[in-house]
Amino acid sequence: MAEAADELIGLSHRVHGHPELCFEEEQASTWAAEVLTAHGFEVEAGVADLPTAFTATAGSGPLTIAICAEYDALPGVGHACGHNVICAAGVGAGLALAPLADELGITVKVMGTPAEEGGGGKILMLERGAFDGVHAAMMVHPAPMEMDSFPCLAVSHVDVRYTGKEAHASAFPELGINAADAITVAQVGVGLLRQHIRSTDRIHGIVTHGGEAPNIVPAHTTAKWYIRSATLAELAELEPKVHRCFEAGALATGCSVEVEQMSPRYSEMRDDADMRALYRSNAEALGRSFPEVRGAAKIAGSTDMANVSLAIPTIHPMLGLGSFPVSNHQPEFAAFCATETADKAVLDGATAMAWTCIDMAGDGPLRDRLVSGLR
Repeated sequence: MAEAADELIGLSHRVHGHPELCFEEEQASTWAAEVLTAHGFEVEAGVADLPTAFTATAGSGPLTIAICAEYDALPGVGHACGHNVICAAGVGAGLALAPLADELGITVKVMGTPAEEGGGGKILMLERGAFDGVHAAMMVHPAPMEMDSFPCLAVSHVDVRYTGKEAHASAFPELGINAADAITVAQVGVGLLRQHIRSTDRIHGIVTHGGEAPNIVPAHTTAKWYIRSATLAELAELEPKVHRCFEAGALATGCSVEVEQMSPRYSEMRDDADMRALYRSNAEALGRSFPEVRGAAKIAGSTDMANVSLAIPTIHPMLGLGSFPVSNHQPEFAAFCATETADKAVLDGATAMAWTCIDMAGDGPLRDRLVSGLR
């Protein structure tokens, strides 16, 4: 790992300095694939009919382990979720394992997975067969504090569009059908609905277009909403209630409404306990500590890696950057992800994952369970 340190940190900084949104990660995926190719991996680009997805393979052993590398950024705040760190750590783990793969009896797959931020890239790859034959998967993710698992909610991403009718807002307002009012009614409905949802549910959205000018009754408005629950089953109960709020906006104003599902639904996470224990022990051996986090269950986001975890044994530990109260999705966190602390997290995350894969390869009962496909 030491000899590749500069290369990995350089990759992290290049990706960080050139943020690309979901499904647009042409440079990031190319840079990651180039590093892997230079170190002897067999790289297949454009897997699962996704131009910015790739699979890089080394070794030919019967136990196949996937290490996922994310690299998409967020609108407006760049790499404020630290996917540059994830990308470089995933590549680094692959580089460490490749020379040992055949000796360990494993096949290493570093999987470039686009569009985690709302596009569901891993779900599409899973559905289209990119994970076929993989026995276990892992990745690491930067966060304010170290955690051996990610409290994860299922989520549905939807776009909402209202269509009304333009009119002069002063001279002939009675001729208009106000699509901005429809969004307002929907937002009020969602706000009132929050009294009657589970404490683990989340509903949040933004208006992406609210009209053209104050003196024109808005005929077209749009919004983006995320609807989250603890599980896919609970999400299936919550979604219709939220959709009725959208419909209420249309009914109250006379607008029409369209609700479009923008990605596959992300699921809850099911960590593999044995893999998680190995990773934690290895991270602690590197000097990383896992403090007890008060209210950890409330620190909940969503990831398409969760859907992978329902299909095959998976872990998704969090690499602490010591940044709290600065947290993911803030511009200040983007700045943290290009510091010496983040650079160390790249190397530690890569090493801990590589050591964990070595342990998985040598542990008789765990290896047997993984190869057999049992959970």
